[in-house]
Amino acid sequence: MSNKVYLTNEGFLEIEEELNHLKEVKRPEVIKALKDARALGDLSENADYDAARNEQAQVEGRIKELEQLLEKAELIEKQDTDKVGLGATVTIKYIDDDDDVEEYRIVGSKEADPSNDKISNESPLAKAVMGHKVGEVCVVESPNGNYNVEIMEIK
Repeated sequence: MSNKVYLTNEGFLEIEEELNHLKEVKRPEVIKALKDARALGDLSENADYDAARNEQAQVEGRIKELEQLLEKAELIEKQDTDKVGLGATVTIKYIDDDDDVEEYRIVGSKEADPSNDKISNESPLAKAVMGHKVGEVCVVESPNGNYNVEIMEIK
C-alpha cells in the first residue's frame, strides 16, 4: 500500500486552511484557556485545567495529522478526458436502470464525500471505471453483488 495521499488542488487548500486556523486561532485560544485555568489554583482538582489540556491534546494531534497529510500529498493533475482517471468527473448510467444517471468526481480517499458526489479512487465504482472510455460498460464488484455501469461522459 502506498503512503501517497491523493488530493485535488481544492482539497489541498482546504487542509491548509484548516491547519492555519488551528495554528493561528485554536492553539492561542487553548493556551489562553490553560493559563486562565492555572490561575485558578490547585491543578489536581481543576476541571477547567483538565478540559483545556484535553483540548490542547486534540488540537495538537490534529495539527500533526494535517501536517503529515500535506507532506504525503500528491496533487491530482488534470488529465485528458478520453479515459477515466483520478480527478476526473464521470457520468455513468446504471445498466439495470436506464433512468438512473449519476455524476461523480473521483478523488483520493481523504477527500471522498459521497454526499457531494466525490467518491474515493479506492471505492468499488471508481476501481471499475478507472482507465475506461466513454461508451464502455464496466462491472462494479460490490459487497452487495456485482452490477454494470456505462460511462456516458468524462470531464
